[in-house]
Formats: sequence, structure tokens, C-alpha cells
Amino acid sequence: MKESIQSLWAELRGKTEVESLRYLAEKFAGKIVFSTSFGLEDQIITHLIYSNKIPIQIFSLETGRLFKETLALWQETEIVYSQKIKTYFPDIQAVDELVAKKGMYSFYESVENRKECCHIRKVVPLQIALKGQQCWITGIRSEQSSNRTDMQNTEWDSANEIIKFHPIFDWSWEKCRKFVQENLIPYNLMHDKGFPSIGCEPCTKAIKEGEDFRAGRWWWEQASQKECGLHSHEK
Repeated sequence: MKESIQSLWAELRGKTEVESLRYLAEKFAGKIVFSTSFGLEDQIITHLIYSNKIPIQIFSLETGRLFKETLALWQETEIVYSQKIKTYFPDIQAVDELVAKKGMYSFYESVENRKECCHIRKVVPLQIALKGQQCWITGIRSEQSSNRTDMQNTEWDSANEIIKFHPIFDWSWEKCRKFVQENLIPYNLMHDKGFPSIGCEPCTKAIKEGEDFRAGRWWWEQASQKECGLHSHEK
């Protein structure tokens, strides 16, 4: 598989973001998806896919804990591009059992509890969304966290047994902001209020100037633990 990934990486090398997405959409026709959480990066990729009519299905995970601003942007995005974004929800029985057993905010108590909540609300729905797919497009960028600096834009996700491609992997935050402004792409206004990374409401807060990009995500945990399980990466 390592050889196959390196071969695909070589095939994509030199292509623009749109050219890469078109190439992958043809190579994995009907078996390619893009997951959006409506962050700035994901809005850019959504724009590239919809505005260029690239046949890649877009989906999102509705955890039941999203900010109202995120839900409003979700609706606005569907209206602007005249497209419906497929929704995946967590299993209601699993959520009920977790809350009944450990309470509404057990994730503050330990990393294990937090990952359990993420697993139920995000990881399992993602696994359902990716079932039968061959290529998964994401909005990951290298500067988002220290865990992602040694990655490349094309990789094999062994946990989900799928090829992953990150079309704007090398983009800076400033480049993302500029692209959104120049192309009039709808975005979450929370980005203007100190929220560069936006997840579930109880687990996200604004960051201070100079703080790490993801300092506002699971802020009570160490930086090395700040992954929810959606994106596994083998060094």
C-alpha cells in the first residue's frame, strides 16, 4: 500500500487543487467523499467541488453538540450552492446510555471519557459514512497541529482502510482567509472572534493571540492528545 500511495502522490504532484480533485473523482468514480465540519478550510474545498461541478459527495457529522453558528452556516452553504450536504448522526441509544451512565459532561473528567464521547458522536458515524468508499477528501492542513507536520497530502488511513487526500495541506491560515474573502465564500463568523478551529460547543473556546491554532480545542488536555480519532496517522 505504501508503494500505491507514493505512486498516487506522484500522479497528483504538480496538479492544482481543482485538477487534483477532478483526477481523483474520475479515478475513484462513485467511491469518493469529502467530509466537512464547516471550518474555513472545509468551506474552501466545498467551494472548489461545487463551483467546478466535481462529482464528489459531501457529508458532515451532526454530533448534537455543534454551535448554532455552525448549523446556520450549514444551511447557508446549502442555499448558496443549491446542494444538499449528507448528514450522519450518532446512534441515539449509544448517546443515551453514555449520558445515563456518566452524565452530560463526562468528557471533562478524563481523556478516556472524552475519547469515548468523540467515538460515539463522531468516529462511529464517520465509519458508516466511509463504508464502501475508496478515497476520502479532508481539509487537514500541516500547520493545524504538531501531530500533522510530518504528514503529506496523500496518505493511507489504516483505521478506515481508505486513501486520504488533503488538497490544501500546504496552505497557510492567511492564504485560506484571503481565498475565502476573494471568492465570497460563506464562512463561520466565529473565525473572526478567536475561533480558528471549531468543533463541538462544550469542547471549543476562543484562543488568545499567539496561542497554538488548536489551543481552543479540548483546552483542558495536553496538546499531544488533541485528536478526536477521526484522523489517524502512522508516522
